[in-house]
Amino acid sequence: MSRPFLDRYFQLSEHNTTVRTEIVAGLVTFVTMAYIIVVNPAILEAAGIPFGPSMVATIISAAFGTLAMGLYAKRPFAIAPYMGENAFVAYTVVGVLGYSWQTALGAVFVSGVLFTILTLTGARAVMSRAIPLNLKASFAAGIGLFITFVGLVDANIIVLGAPGAPVHIGDLTDKSVLLAIFGTLLIAFFLIRKTKGSLLLGILITAVIGFIIGVGQAPAAIVSAPPSLSPILLQLDISGALTWGFFSVILTMFTMDFLDTIGSLIGVSARAGFLDKEGNLPDIEKPMLADALASVVASLVGTTTTGTFIESAAGVEEGGRTGLTAVVVGLLFLVALFFAPLFSAIPMAATAPALIIVGAFMIAPISTIDWSDYSEVIPAFAVIVLMSFSFNLGVGLCGGFVLYPLCKLFAGKVRTVQPAAWVLFALCLLFFIFFPY
Repeated sequence: MSRPFLDRYFQLSEHNTTVRTEIVAGLVTFVTMAYIIVVNPAILEAAGIPFGPSMVATIISAAFGTLAMGLYAKRPFAIAPYMGENAFVAYTVVGVLGYSWQTALGAVFVSGVLFTILTLTGARAVMSRAIPLNLKASFAAGIGLFITFVGLVDANIIVLGAPGAPVHIGDLTDKSVLLAIFGTLLIAFFLIRKTKGSLLLGILITAVIGFIIGVGQAPAAIVSAPPSLSPILLQLDISGALTWGFFSVILTMFTMDFLDTIGSLIGVSARAGFLDKEGNLPDIEKPMLADALASVVASLVGTTTTGTFIESAAGVEEGGRTGLTAVVVGLLFLVALFFAPLFSAIPMAATAPALIIVGAFMIAPISTIDWSDYSEVIPAFAVIVLMSFSFNLGVGLCGGFVLYPLCKLFAGKVRTVQPAAWVLFALCLLFFIFFPY
């Protein structure tokens, strides 16, 4: 495709960006989230889903959703299987509750269909617009801290501690940890010096150094044929999911995905400057539909719920502003079908620094919160701290949606709460009641 065509289709000039900037942004987003190619199947293997076919399903669902996001919604957001939802399926639905992974995928399908219907009817957009501006600012800040925490844990700079100290500093003499610290400082240097492609350069240089010093191993083979998808393709059990006993599972999946997607879309959009004066994302139905259809496809090919990845913020920080960024990510996922050994060889110590730094950018909207009104502050604060301290975006979002109307009630301002906000209150209350703790 010619550059004039790309400029017209993705409206590059209107967004003050270029083809080169969008390609670099796509590369950065892909590299920061490429871990999902191996991490998602590794988690789902605990549910009995074979690793090789699961890896292919992960790539196909991510490529489909991200290309739909780029070509249809024209936003620089990437879609892939959510980390929280895959762990929920593997360790709770299958491991604790004893359901089969086929039935769990049936629930993913049902949730995806419900999302598609709600999106096409405009219900999801209505509920998104009912979210107060201060809560939307807290989404970005909370996701920023969450991303940073993920990066710190991935790098082993922060590790699990004892009951009296849930987390503590990692072993700073470990070469993997030192490599991650070096990568963080390297990216900081590039950013301060205003170097183009700072995040991507930092990731690649850190990865090369990691291979040299023995943190991670350079792949023995670069190209390989993808495994067969047949063992898990169309193996979902929809009838098994449509039972009363499975209601709590579907409700939990539905709520987690619904809120994770809203939080990620609004949080990253706030950083990209996409939100209007009311804090709403114009045409939010389009990225939501791409997300919903991707979840349906994910269940059919054999993997769990997909959604907008918060790592998209890394590409946004590199200047990605249009769907071309997402198209680049989607195409790279397809390429990864044949280069999985290469992409999966990049050590966490090389990608974690990008997440740590991106968190610093995303926390900026916290300055827009009205700190003089405690009926606004307390729900926003709950969102921010619960996202990170529970290590679950959905829990943080639900906490904020439950507290907001209650705090307005306490303040005698209940009339300011929109009807759709009460729907979110009820949905989130059900989430906490039925969540399989």
